[in-house]
This record gives sequence, structure tokens and C-alpha cells, in this order.
Amino acid sequence: MLAFFRLIAALEGISYLVLFYNMLYNKRANPELYQQLLYPIGMAHGILFVLYVVLAIYLKVEYKWFLKKLGLILLASLLPFGTFYSDYKWLKN
Repeated sequence: MLAFFRLIAALEGISYLVLFYNMLYNKRANPELYQQLLYPIGMAHGILFVLYVVLAIYLKVEYKWFLKKLGLILLASLLPFGTFYSDYKWLKN
């Protein structure tokens, strides 16, 4: 289950960065493309984010993580590149 969580974390991080790219670059350079991509990218990121949070809570119980570790992993999901850092720092085997 930890391997699946790491995959979801990577996908969530990538979708977050793609969403930022769409908001920061496409919005000015190509507003029509921005509008077309906003919903699918946002929806994918939202689903991955919710799955990330649910799996993190499940793994807290499964692996008996401290509440601090869970809090840091959840906080990392709010920061760009945070999921990659949490994978490197706390989720390695």
C-alpha cells in the first residue's frame, strides 16, 4: 500500500505543477487553451489530492505513524514540490 501511496503522491505533485503552469503561463499566453485545460487538470488534481489525504490517514493507522509525521506529510501536499520532498524524506523504504 505504501508503494501505491508513493505513486499517488508523485501524480498529485505533477498535477499540482501542471495546474500552476496552466495558471501562470497559459492564462496570459493562450487564454483559450487555459480555459480548455482548467477543468480537466483541476478535476484530476482534486481527485488525486483527496486520494492522497485519505491514503495518508489510512497509512497513519496501518503503519502507526506519529501525528506529527502525518501532519508534515499532509502539509507537504499543499506546497509545490512538497509531495516529492515528503517521498524523499519520510516515505523511503
